[in-house]
Amino acid sequence: MTDTNSTVRAAWAATGTAALLALGACAEPARFTIAEGSGNNPALPTPSRAWIPTVNIAPARGWPDGVMPTPARGLRVQAFARDLDHPRWLLVLPNGDVLVAETSAPQKADAPKGIKAWLMGLVMKRAGAAVPSANRITLLRDTDGDGVADLRSVLLSGLNSPFGMAMVGEQLLVANADAVLVFPYRRGDTAISASGTPLLDLPGGPINHHWTKSLLASPDGQRLYVGVGSNSNIGENGMAAEEGRAAIWEVDIRSGAHRVFASGLRNPVGMAWDASGRTLWTVVNERDGLGSDLVPDYLTSVRDGAFYGWPYSYYGQRVDTRVAPSAPDKVAAAVVPDFALGAHVAPLGLASSAGSRLPAPFINGMFIGQHGSWNRRPHSGYKVVHVPFSGGQPAGPARDVLGGFLNAAGEAQGRPVGVAMDALGALLVADDVGNVVWRVSAQP
Repeated sequence: MTDTNSTVRAAWAATGTAALLALGACAEPARFTIAEGSGNNPALPTPSRAWIPTVNIAPARGWPDGVMPTPARGLRVQAFARDLDHPRWLLVLPNGDVLVAETSAPQKADAPKGIKAWLMGLVMKRAGAAVPSANRITLLRDTDGDGVADLRSVLLSGLNSPFGMAMVGEQLLVANADAVLVFPYRRGDTAISASGTPLLDLPGGPINHHWTKSLLASPDGQRLYVGVGSNSNIGENGMAAEEGRAAIWEVDIRSGAHRVFASGLRNPVGMAWDASGRTLWTVVNERDGLGSDLVPDYLTSVRDGAFYGWPYSYYGQRVDTRVAPSAPDKVAAAVVPDFALGAHVAPLGLASSAGSRLPAPFINGMFIGQHGSWNRRPHSGYKVVHVPFSGGQPAGPARDVLGGFLNAAGEAQGRPVGVAMDALGALLVADDVGNVVWRVSAQP
């Protein structure tokens, strides 16, 4: 007997796929290249306010047998660990063990309703993001130094969409979607059975639009920095829903006391210290709905007390006229980011190249994992890049480190997320569509 509900769901799914394909066919193509929209002085054209937004999804396919990403000349790539469950974020421990957060968005009891929410759900599903969260942190260990993890253990399970991780002394801090927890850790542990102690709550709730919460400890181990994304694209849920969001928090690790360190950052995900350990840097996913050429995502140093524009303006004082009421005083104070990465590349992972044993030119700067666009024609991102630094500042252009995540048909074989330098100076890349952690090292 036919399952009527299944038939209806299949029909709606087919209708939704057809709708997405139709939207993609209507998408306005970019007029500028990613290179033109990148760097210290990016092209910032007049915003496009098309009635039909740009939708151009790279369907998630995974890697065929024997196929891997393509490294830059002088580099090689190998699978550090395969058959993971949506690996998104990485932390390398002092003893060289690698932690990987296998995670996805939390379940929503009161998910938003309506056509927009339905279409966004279809977008996420087609892009490979709508998968149940494994809610665990897995430990990977390479015991023989061959660049492949030969020991795998579940370090923590039963978490709530974990993402950011930080190690301070004998404490492992983990950011769930709605709180930071502290777990006891001893060097060499492969499993933690103790319950986590809450350090502080984080913005969550039934919408929790940007649910990932990243963590970075200060070099002296006294403070914790938390990346908290916005709860909307441009504040359309009301600014009350954005309390404490679109910001980087500074937290006292001993007490949990916290304050907003910098604000107006739509979705600050990856954070890293520069080579000196004194300047905090982040990558930010900017707003949607202004066309294929706007707004460039960016890499920027983070100033204490600075405001970076969201939602009232972008890239300094360029007013977003869709936001009402406006805030001229806020716009006037908006800081211009340091370095544009191009529109819709979706930068997530960020790691300083300090300690890198990759060859020149990948020895001074920042590595960035670009998850890739779903709303630009042609696609952007879907690769790992390196932004060179000179005198403590970006001195582009960005150079490709690892590509080939899109096949010739425009399908995503993988999507890079978190990046981290391992104990031997190689670059690790979490791939949440390929379910792999890749390792990039110097060609022998």
